[in-house]
Parts: sequence; structure tokens; C-alpha cells
Amino acid sequence: MSPIEVLFKRYGPAYRWWATLTVMLATISVVLSTTIVNVAIPAVMGAFGVSSVQAQWISTGFLAAMTATMLLGDWADKAIGQRLTMNIAMAVFMGGSVLGGIAPNETVLTLARVIQGAAAGVTQPLSMILLFSVFPPNKRGAAMGIFGIGVVLAPAIGPWVGGLLIDAFNWRYVFYLGLPPAGLAMLMSNLFLPGRADSGPRPAFDWTGLGILSLFLAVLLNALTNAQRMGWTSDPILFQFAIAAVAAVGFVYWELNAEKPMLDMHLFKNVPFVAASVVSFIMGAGMFGSTYLLPVFVQTIQGMTPTQAGLLLMPAGFVLVLVFPIAGRMSDAMPAPILIGVGMAVFAWSSWLTAAVDVNTGFWALAWWTILSRIGLGLVFPAISAGSLAVLRPDQVGQGSGAMNFIRQLGGAFGVNLLVVFMERRTIMHADAFAATQTSDNSASMALLGEVARMLHGAGLPDIQLFPVAAGFLARSVIIQASTAAFRDGFLIVTVVFLLALIPTWMMHRLGRKKKSEAAGEPAQASKKAKAA
Repeated sequence: MSPIEVLFKRYGPAYRWWATLTVMLATISVVLSTTIVNVAIPAVMGAFGVSSVQAQWISTGFLAAMTATMLLGDWADKAIGQRLTMNIAMAVFMGGSVLGGIAPNETVLTLARVIQGAAAGVTQPLSMILLFSVFPPNKRGAAMGIFGIGVVLAPAIGPWVGGLLIDAFNWRYVFYLGLPPAGLAMLMSNLFLPGRADSGPRPAFDWTGLGILSLFLAVLLNALTNAQRMGWTSDPILFQFAIAAVAAVGFVYWELNAEKPMLDMHLFKNVPFVAASVVSFIMGAGMFGSTYLLPVFVQTIQGMTPTQAGLLLMPAGFVLVLVFPIAGRMSDAMPAPILIGVGMAVFAWSSWLTAAVDVNTGFWALAWWTILSRIGLGLVFPAISAGSLAVLRPDQVGQGSGAMNFIRQLGGAFGVNLLVVFMERRTIMHADAFAATQTSDNSASMALLGEVARMLHGAGLPDIQLFPVAAGFLARSVIIQASTAAFRDGFLIVTVVFLLALIPTWMMHRLGRKKKSEAAGEPAQASKKAKAA
């Protein structure tokens, strides 16, 4: 008997739900850490005196490490079993969480996030492998929906709880929030996760491929982060781009020729899987990018507290809890590309509405736009998870699960990084444009300076300080307007990217219909030949 059959015999039909709860708790702990830190970024910037571009490494470092280790899941399952893999991953994750809470500077904090991300990367594909092992094909979409409830509860409640901790104590406490579910997941994994299925030699792992991939991600993301400060055509940046390009080519070549590749490049001969991969990359970029932008905007531009920023995301999370199970059942009953297309369109609509944001935009308007975006994601996630793996052979599901999660996280890492770089450039451009209009011929600006000067004079400020202070107020107003315009541009970019994702979604639908018609035609032709004989 296989380890899973033994567990079914021990716990009965309820075992699959105990197993689902176990991996759900593990995923909650890592997803919580993925999103909750976003509300702490302004506080970290102030604590360590770093810019927004440097601070985004707290998010990007996590996503990059998670991306690099995503492909470990399938190997770890076969080499040491799901039970031991989950125990190791949760132990490493908890160690990274404690290190983040006591970090003395931004370098140690980034290292802690990388450790957390490395553990999180193993956890998520392992969860999908288990769900596909314990649920029959016709119930996997519904299982993904139930599993997704726990996954989305974390980002729904986490930022609010994190905001409360920051306001009541400080930002360090957000790193400890994932410890309880991670500890409980370790305990339950020893009861409900299967051990190693094979008793033969342990499969070798492609450590060379992992090293090349890690080099590619680290060098490219670092180059993108520092290019604006050092110059896009400076020698160090061009050198890093060259290293990243060589590493990318080297990774593909190595994986094609390795005896035991970490990423089976033959998966990408399956055209529907390629289309699903493109959609998954775009989904990751938009999802993580927009989740990063909104909490930073409302705290730095609108002056919300971390608690208020967390509350802003909570209604959307609870709506997603309702949408996920429904979308999971719908993905079992209808073609996945239709659900994906509708979800992408809804998310694009939400981003387009959010692109009208300004300093006076109300709390509930922002909350409603965020709810729309999560409805869109709720439709996409179960469909892309089940639909992408349904086109693979059973022996490819483990590799496909890791590859799909890898591609989505890769999109997330690049989405956050590129959006921050793009917005920094757009802020400078808008600030230069606004500042050029602030001359003595600008009647609105002169009237504002006069009004501010009168208010300051009434407050008792000496006449010699009136104009410098008023001019400083005007400069601050220009910066806020420039930053607001850059955030708008960022949300417009997300809108365009999600609309472009409809193209590979349409390809998925067309190729899927073609494949079904060919499959239906084969039995008919065989029947005709039999009659003719």
C-alpha cells in the first residue's frame, strides 16, 4: 500500500479534508508573510532611512527566493516525502520570521525575507501535489476552491492585524504573526501528510540549475533596482544585465540537457500549457504589483495609518472567500479559459477605476475597487490551477505544478520590481513637469503662496520666514501631485497588462476546443474503419 492509501485506511474518507487543512495552514503562514509586510514598508523606510526602491527588496527578495525554490517541491516529494519536506520548510520559515523580527538593519531584514521566501517556495507546490493526490479529477476544482478560502483569509485579515500591531507596538511584530499557523502545520504534517512513497534510491537534484536560476534572479532584479540611481547605461548596470542574459540562456540550455532537470522544458512543447503559463505570469505580476501599490499609496499620499490600510484590504478578502468555492465548482463544470477571461477582464476594470485615485479618494471607493479586483482573481485562480494541469499527463503533474507556481511567482517578483522602478521614473518626470509651471506668471500658484503666507502670518510666524515656508509647502504639494500621478500610471499599466492577457487566454480556449474535437474525431474514425472491415 502507498503512504496515502495507508492514511486513507487509518482516517477514512475524512482524511482528504484533514490533509487539506494541514497544507492550508502551511500555505496561510507563508501567504500571510507575503502580503502583510506591505503595510509595514513605510515604517521600515522610516526606521532604517531607506528609499522606496531599496525598501521594495523586502517584498521582491521574498518573491525572488520563493520563485527560485518553487521547483524543489516535486523533487523533495520524491526524495524525502511530503511529511519531512513540510517539517523542514516550516522550520526554516519560522527561523526566517524570528530573524526578521530582530533584524538590526535593512540588510539582515532582506536576508530574513529571502529565508522566508525560500521556505515558502517549497510549500505552495507541495500543497497542490497533495490535493491532486487525494482528490479525484472531477473534484479537484472544488478542492482548489475550498483550499483557496484559507489562502485568501490570510491576506484578508493579515494586513489589518499587522496594522494593529504596528500602531500598538512597532513593525517588527508583523514578522511573528505567521509563527502560530506554521507551528500548527508542522504538528499536523506529522499526522496527516504521507512519507516517501518510493523505497528505492533517492533521485538526484539539479543543484546546478538552481544555482544558475538564483544567479539570474538576483543579478537581474538587483540591476533593475539600482538602474535608476546608477544610470541605465552605466557600466555596472550593463554588466549585470549581461550576466543575467547569459544566466538565462545557460539555464535553458542546462535544463534541456541535464539528466535530471529541475524544470522539465519539454512541458513547454504543450501549447495550451504555454498559454496558461503566460496568463499565470501576468496574473502574478498584476496581483503582487497591485497588492504592493495600494497600501503604500494610502499611507504615503493619503496619510492613512497601517491599521486603516489593513482595513482597506479586508472587505476584498472576505468577498474572495465567497468567490473561491463558487469559482472552484464552476471550473469543474465549464471551460477554464472562459472563467480566466472573465476574471482578467474584471481585474482590468478594477485597475482602470483605481487609476483615477487621488489624495481625496474616499475609503469605500478604494475598498470597492479592491473588491472588484479580488472577484477577478477569485475567478482566475482555481481555473488556471486546474486548467493548466489538466492538459498534462499524470506523470507530469508534479513538475507542472511546480512550473506553474514558479511562473506565477516569477511574474510577481518582476511585477513588483518593475512597477516600483516605473513609478520612480514617472514621479521624477511628473515632478519636473509640475515644477516647470511654478513661475511668477502662474496666477494659481502665486495665489496659493499668498494664501499660505497669510495663514502663517495669522499664526504668528515672523515675516522673514513667510515666503520660504510657503514655498516649501508648494514644493511638498508638487511632490504629492507627482507621486499621485505616478501611482495612477502604475495602475494604468496593470490595466493594460491584464487586457493583453486576454490574448493567450483566447489561445487556450481555441486550442482546447481544437484538441477536444480531434479527440472526439478519433473514436468516430475508428468506428468507421471497423464497419468498413
